[in-house]
Amino acid sequence: MTGPADIRQFVLNLSCDDKPGIVAAITTELASIGGNIEESNQFRDPAMNRFFMRIAFWAPGRLTADDIDRALRPVVDRYEMRITLGDSARRPKMVIMVSKFDHAMQHLLYQIRVGWLDADIVGIVSNHETSRADAEREGVPYHCWPVTRDNKAEQEARLLELVKDTGADLVVLARYMQVLSDGLSRRLYGKVINIHHSFLPSFKGAKPYHQAYERGVKLIGATAHYVTPDLDEGPIIEQETVRVSHAMSAEDFVAEGRDVESRVLAHAVKAHLERRVMLNGHKTVVFAK
Repeated sequence: MTGPADIRQFVLNLSCDDKPGIVAAITTELASIGGNIEESNQFRDPAMNRFFMRIAFWAPGRLTADDIDRALRPVVDRYEMRITLGDSARRPKMVIMVSKFDHAMQHLLYQIRVGWLDADIVGIVSNHETSRADAEREGVPYHCWPVTRDNKAEQEARLLELVKDTGADLVVLARYMQVLSDGLSRRLYGKVINIHHSFLPSFKGAKPYHQAYERGVKLIGATAHYVTPDLDEGPIIEQETVRVSHAMSAEDFVAEGRDVESRVLAHAVKAHLERRVMLNGHKTVVFAK
């Protein structure tokens, strides 16, 4: 988003136990520093008694994120809030990981090119050479790191180093057909999004479209979720389905699925980049625009 040069936009995410006065307290402090709220979303989880809030606001350009954090600290401490504060002047950075099926990656590249996704791709990592030409065309560094049982730990260490060196905020598994280790999944928890070619939790594992075809289902879909040590069971960000019929082949299911996967992953990435996703245990709170 853009605005006058003398103001900057920030996004504040907060969560805490639900108590009276949270909204009034935080908005009063923002007003005291000259903040002007553009968008506000909130949610209370009654089962957990947790309160979640996302506020996009404009602040005087002289203020830094540290200045705002200091101003909010008394309220944060009083309510024992967990907060993150994002400066919209800083474009998020992400690493894309892909294997041979590149449709989801191509969709992300396109949406960044046309400006629908606001991010910089700082690297594409693959266990195959298949997408090198596409990366070179986009001017993105390409890293081909084949993975075997013997070198998996070494390649994951290289990935962590890449994330550190580039300052990447997000790693996107765009049909990267390798399972990340438990250690890496924990290390990057909340910063890795995977697209699973199935409407979870049904038809998990290999060839979900073929499983769906064999069962004669009438809906197939895709699921974007954060990666955890539990395979394909991370907090879900976005899902979508498409109707199919008995007259379609398994290959038709796959073709329909590719389209759904690309859209679902892009929407999940966009929500994450815009700080609209908040983790709530094994679930997510996703604030719509």
